[in-house]
Amino acid sequence: MGETTKTDIVIIGAGAAGMTAAVYAARGGNSAIVLEQNVHGGQIVNTGEVENYPAILSISGVEFAGNLYEQATSHGADIRYEKVTGFDFSGPVKVVETDEGRYECKAVILANGVVKRKLEVPGEEKFQGRGVSYCATCDGGFFRGKRTAVVGGGNTALEDALFLANLCQEVTLIHRRDEFRGDAHNVKAVLARENIRILYDTIPLEVLGDQQVTGLKVQNKKTGEEGELAVDGVFVAVGQIPQNELFRGAVEMDESGFVAAGEDTKTNIPGVFAAGDTRQKLVRQLVTAAADGAVAAVMAGSYIFSL
Repeated sequence: MGETTKTDIVIIGAGAAGMTAAVYAARGGNSAIVLEQNVHGGQIVNTGEVENYPAILSISGVEFAGNLYEQATSHGADIRYEKVTGFDFSGPVKVVETDEGRYECKAVILANGVVKRKLEVPGEEKFQGRGVSYCATCDGGFFRGKRTAVVGGGNTALEDALFLANLCQEVTLIHRRDEFRGDAHNVKAVLARENIRILYDTIPLEVLGDQQVTGLKVQNKKTGEEGELAVDGVFVAVGQIPQNELFRGAVEMDESGFVAAGEDTKTNIPGVFAAGDTRQKLVRQLVTAAADGAVAAVMAGSYIFSL
């Protein structure tokens, strides 16, 4: 175990939520250390182009992440690339342990995000950002007037299909079961749209293309019949995996593993806050992650001031 470092706030995760929290924490007069296991920026680094962030007409995900990193560090945030391995949030002094050291702080912000559940089929990784997307509201605008496919059967898939139907010539909704798991009103709305085609009992086998996606190979589970769909984009909506397993049993979560925290970002533990995709919320977008980070830093600052 390395040496113990003391700071006001430890932020776990250097995605949009975590780095925005670092900016607001530093500007609020609190020292902040951001711990990130992988690369700063979070999921946005996998997005080729961002066009829905306020006041920025267009920017690559990598450039956005780089700009946010520069902004956070210029205000004094300390971003360290270490894996969190343990913690103790029980007392007034919070402890976070990593593979390289030990941190003591007054408040903790969980901003460790989620990973998108993947199809795990050939071509998926190759064409990520070149026709394969995990966010319809982020990338749907690039497929205006084109043909797309949505894979999934829950509310996210249904809502993605409806969103894309307003932009695309045709949307094919691919579901591995014979009925949807989403809310009845979403199912009804999908069934009513003329440009949404539904393939039940169907699974994707391979994403096809050259430089960009040109199609999707699928199979009917009941008949075994295979076929190819001519599509320009494949939107994957088969779930998200919150990165919260380490904190299970201490931090209150819902059945899916998302931290139970409202718009004030407060968890069940005083001094511990949750921001971004890691917490329960209806909209998971770059702008809402940044908003969460700002709120969490302000709430953490208020908590520290009250000690």
